[in-house]
Amino acid sequence: MAYIVTEACINCKYTDCAVVCPVDCFHEGPNFLAIDPDECISCGLCEPECPTKAIYSEDNLPEDQKEYVEVNARLAKGWPVIKEKKEALPTAEEFKEKKGKRALLTEA
Repeated sequence: MAYIVTEACINCKYTDCAVVCPVDCFHEGPNFLAIDPDECISCGLCEPECPTKAIYSEDNLPEDQKEYVEVNARLAKGWPVIKEKKEALPTAEEFKEKKGKRALLTEA
């Protein structure tokens, strides 16, 4: 089972997780990171690195975050791979603890 980036990443986009990924399965969008489920080897290295606790194993995904299985798979196909650490978004601290951010996800 792959790991999934969930709503907590929206408008934060910390990249600590991408740096530790041994298979480069993270993809970068404007205000969210996505994991390509076809590339993820379920090593779990990324999960503890996320400051917003946005990453879950698909087996442990909270019920209200299930839509992100499809969101990650779809967005990862069109976004570039990210391997290096970058600065989080300027809105990261403001949005780190916010809930209900789904409508803010920029997919283009």
